[in-house]
Amino acid sequence: MRILLMGHPNVGKSVVFNRITGANVTESNYPGTTVDYEKGYVRIGHEEMEVIDVPGTFSLEPKDKAEEVAVKMLERNKDSVVVCIIDSTKIERGLYLALEIIERGSRVVVALNMWDIAEDKNINIDVEKLRQILGVPVVPTIAVSGEGIKELVSRISGATSVKIESVMKNVGGS
Repeated sequence: MRILLMGHPNVGKSVVFNRITGANVTESNYPGTTVDYEKGYVRIGHEEMEVIDVPGTFSLEPKDKAEEVAVKMLERNKDSVVVCIIDSTKIERGLYLALEIIERGSRVVVALNMWDIAEDKNINIDVEKLRQILGVPVVPTIAVSGEGIKELVSRISGATSVKIESVMKNVGGS
């Protein structure tokens, strides 16, 4: 199984990547581009999994080379688990990308990163309600300190895809 770390630029994807892989990194160049990405490995249970720190993207409608690479990686790795990393202080923006990824049928785990900063700014996020609405695991993380990373990793192997219709029904019902 492969794990794709996706999210906007500057949400802490690389810090999460380093925490998950123990900085066991291989830098690669996506074929046909000059866009680099990082690749490493993590052992979950008895299985070693490849982890890819995908270039940052704001949406799955690419506007530059890095976003094109992100979309192609998602398309070519349909059986992967996508960890969608969201800046907890800008949750609305990040949820748009998460919904796009869910809509494509990917297995998703959401990491609400920078949780400490959101708390400092009195941003209150009902994690359980968000889990119910999205139908995917949602884990608060503070990548710089490592808080929440073990729980995030533990949720990866159990990730399943959900139908966007279910998400929309949950949104309508709340």
